[in-house]
Amino acid sequence: MTYIVTVQDAVTAFADFMEPTNAELDAIELESPLILAEVDLLDAQIKALDHPENEVDTRRIRRARNRVLAARRDLTNRTAAATAPGGAA
Repeated sequence: MTYIVTVQDAVTAFADFMEPTNAELDAIELESPLILAEVDLLDAQIKALDHPENEVDTRRIRRARNRVLAARRDLTNRTAAATAPGGAA
């Protein structure tokens, strides 16, 4: 018995629509500071899990949270400025 299988994955594995568009790449680049700040926060939280709570870990997590908030604020301000007509706030 011969099975009939589809080869669609092999044919379309490298199709143009599988790649991110320029707009998607620009959006990723715009959000990269926020993504990196969130990764730093996650790293700080993971480090704090390995041992009992101490002041250094508390400060590290607080600073990382502040960086995430600042990155979110900057991203929001950039996107709001880009979409506001005539530069009005």
